[in-house]
Amino acid sequence: MTIKSTPSLTADTVAAPSQPKRSDLFLRACRREIVERPPVWMMRQAGRYLPEYRAVRAKSGGFLEMCRNPELATEVTLQPVDIMGVDAAIIFSDILVVPQAMGMDLTVDEGVGPVFSSPLRSGDAIARLSPVVPEEGLGYMLDAVRMTRRELDGRVPLIGFAGGPWTLAAYMVEGKGTKQFAVAKRMLYESPQDAHALLNKLATAVGNFLVAQAAAGAQALQIFESWAGALAPHEFRQFALPYLARVAAIARTANVPLIVFAPGAGWAMEELAQATMADVIGVDWQVGAAEARKRMEHLPVALQGNLDPCMLYAPPSTVRARTLRMLEEFGGRGHIANLGHGILPDIPVANAKAFIDTVREWRAPQASVPVPRARERLAS
Repeated sequence: MTIKSTPSLTADTVAAPSQPKRSDLFLRACRREIVERPPVWMMRQAGRYLPEYRAVRAKSGGFLEMCRNPELATEVTLQPVDIMGVDAAIIFSDILVVPQAMGMDLTVDEGVGPVFSSPLRSGDAIARLSPVVPEEGLGYMLDAVRMTRRELDGRVPLIGFAGGPWTLAAYMVEGKGTKQFAVAKRMLYESPQDAHALLNKLATAVGNFLVAQAAAGAQALQIFESWAGALAPHEFRQFALPYLARVAAIARTANVPLIVFAPGAGWAMEELAQATMADVIGVDWQVGAAEARKRMEHLPVALQGNLDPCMLYAPPSTVRARTLRMLEEFGGRGHIANLGHGILPDIPVANAKAFIDTVREWRAPQASVPVPRARERLAS
C-alpha cells in the first residue's frame, strides 16, 4: 500500500507573508519561543469523528489491527493534517500497547472498550510481566512513526506518546475501564508494595518506549496520565507523581519537547511541572485558562489546552466565540491550543474545523515581545 495524502482544506503551500509556518510553529511554542499565533491540534484527532477514519477502520479488521499495521496507522495519522489543517500530527496508537507488550492479553471491542482477559491481582502476576524491548514488542508502532515522519515530509511535526504509569497500572489491575477504579485503588491500600513494584516496571518501560519513539522520528513526546483524577492528593503524590517524574527523566534524554497531561489533577499543575521538568503542561477544561496562565507564569513551561470537548457540539459561531475567549485568556504566548481532553467521536467535522480555523486566524497581541525559553529561565 502506498500512502497518498489528500489535499489540505487549508493548504499552506502559498501562504501569505503573515501566515506562520506550520512546519515549526508547534515546536517553537513548546520551547516558548516567539510565535505569531498558538499552534493547534486535538487529542484523539485521528478518530471516529472523521468519516475518512471510519472508512479505514471498517475495512481494517478492528482497532488493534489498525494500531499494529504501520501503513494503516500512518494513513489515519495523516488524515487530520490533510483534512483539518492541524499544526501537529500525533501517531495513531493506544496507551495500552505497553501492557500488551508486557504479555497481557488485550482486546478492544466496539461499544465495550479495552479489556484485559487476566487482570493483575497479585504480586506473582506482576513479577511475571515481561520487560519491554521497544524495537521488539512495540516495533510495529516504531515502524509507523518512521513511515509517518517520511510521509509528513516536514509539513508539521510528529508527536509520539505513551500512558502514564498510574493510568496503565489502573487498567491492568481493573482489567477494563471503570468510573471508580476501586479494584486498582484497593491494591494501593491493601498491597502498596505490589503497586510500587508494578509502577516501577511501568515507569522504566514507558520511559524507554518514549525514547525509542523519538529515535524513530517523533519530534515531541506526550505522557497521558489519563486517570490522575481518580486519586486523592496524598495518593497522587505517592503513586503517580514520582513515577511520572521518573518517566519524564528518561524521556528528557531524547532531547525533544516533552508534554505531560494529567486531567483531573489541575490542582497539581505546579507540582507536575516541577517534578517532571516538562516543557509543556496540559490543562484540562476544569481549570480556567486565565487561572492556569496566572498560576504557571512563574514557571518555565508552556501550557496546552483547554477547550471543553463538549463545547464542539455547539454551533460553529459559538465554538468560534468560546475559542477566541480561550485564546485571549491564555494570551497567545507559551500556549498550544487544544481541547481539554480528547475529541468525542460524534462531534460534527464542521464544528471541529471551526475550532481549528479560529485558532489559525487569530494573532497574539504583542507577538514581538520575546518570551524566555524554558532552559534559559531555569538557568537564570
